[in-house]
Amino acid sequence: MTEIGEVLNEAVEKAHESKLNTIVAVCVALVATFMSLCNVKAGNIIQQMSLTQAEAVDEWSYYQAKGTKENIASASADALELQRDVAPNITPEQKKTFDDAIAKQRANAKKYEKEKDEIKAKAQGFEKHRDELDIHNDQFDMAEALMSVAIALFGVTALTQKRWMLFIAGAFGGFGAIMGIAGFAKLAFHPEFLARLLG
Repeated sequence: MTEIGEVLNEAVEKAHESKLNTIVAVCVALVATFMSLCNVKAGNIIQQMSLTQAEAVDEWSYYQAKGTKENIASASADALELQRDVAPNITPEQKKTFDDAIAKQRANAKKYEKEKDEIKAKAQGFEKHRDELDIHNDQFDMAEALMSVAIALFGVTALTQKRWMLFIAGAFGGFGAIMGIAGFAKLAFHPEFLARLLG
């Protein structure tokens, strides 16, 4: 009778192990699939960030070029004023020519200053968009890190056959899934402590 009991106990134990391994396998498949989706999305975000950064750099270069033009126009106006003021025996027609040239250079300087403000706003808009993308990239990075830990813990669960490990692995996988969903939904959920840890 004891031999039959031992055989039954072994059969029940193997059935439990088999059931646990099936649960672990399903969990690993789900976590790995979602993790790969997060990885693809993170790659796309990195490409968008690179393009946005390039556009911001282009705008700042354009801003500097307009600043140089503004300085040249302002310096030209100053030089023309000085020439007009020190010119001996200047005729009214010559004075008008100087005044027109000075007014044109001052107008150019104001135009470039206004254009600089518009370009600056555009460049800062690109930088803001890049920073927003970076938050979502961080979310996907966090999701991938947490789900990688979950997969490792699922492996330990399968080896040790400890059911409590399944719950710890599930907690890491669940938190990783929350971070991935936040990234896909473009939510502002961004745990700073985790971002600093992974950064």
